[in-house]
Amino acid sequence: MSSPPPADSDSKTILVVDDDEVLRSRLQRAFARRGFSVCCADGFDQAIAIAKVRYPDLAILDLKMPGKSGIELLVELRKLLPYIQVVVLTGYASVTNAVDAIKLGAVNYVTKPADADQLLAAFDARPAIAESQFSPPSLAQAEWEHIQRVLAECSGNISEAAQLLEIPRRTLQRKLKKMLP
Repeated sequence: MSSPPPADSDSKTILVVDDDEVLRSRLQRAFARRGFSVCCADGFDQAIAIAKVRYPDLAILDLKMPGKSGIELLVELRKLLPYIQVVVLTGYASVTNAVDAIKLGAVNYVTKPADADQLLAAFDARPAIAESQFSPPSLAQAEWEHIQRVLAECSGNISEAAQLLEIPRRTLQRKLKKMLP
């Protein structure tokens, strides 16, 4: 386990981890203007390497990245730096992912698009989803989210997704025509 940075550090260090280079650089500039020391990574391995050297106080982690996910990174960062405060950022919002992130030690969960001020506010705000308020998704909602994940993994190819879901292609097409439950 690594030790925290020296107490005489003037500004807090924030680690931004996202596979979207444009978002990463935009957030880096915004946080630097607000007085933070900013380090950026495009994925799990690079983030862990930076964390071992820079000891960030705060981290903003993208949930979906190539390779290991933001949730896996959250777990490793919390082992490496128990004091770190983490906000999970995602374009694929779901109640289940939010609850998982909070249970694993994230201080909050924010959906994209989000600006630097919203992300900084998330470090101080109470999580939007408290475990006591959590109600599991309906079966239809869970099915819809699963179909959307599989479809995304197949780059929108309905035939391939239907094959992975082990349902006829026409059935999948009918389900997709329905609105989100």
